[in-house]
Amino acid sequence: MKYKVDDIITLKKGHPCGENIWKITRTGMDIKLECQGCKKSIWMERPEFERKLRRIKDSDGKFVSIIHYEPEE
Repeated sequence: MKYKVDDIITLKKGHPCGENIWKITRTGMDIKLECQGCKKSIWMERPEFERKLRRIKDSDGKFVSIIHYEPEE
């Protein structure tokens, strides 16, 4: 799945401020996220980000669950 700057997501665990909605502000080998509650930014490695990602907001403005699966070999 491709992630873009300005996508709104939720993670497995919320931020200590009580919010669990994040905005992607930078992508690459690491992902930079901004908490939408307190505006604090964090960096996360891409594999860790993909493990912790739960939902992403679609073009209709609704959160869609992300299903992780391992491809068959």
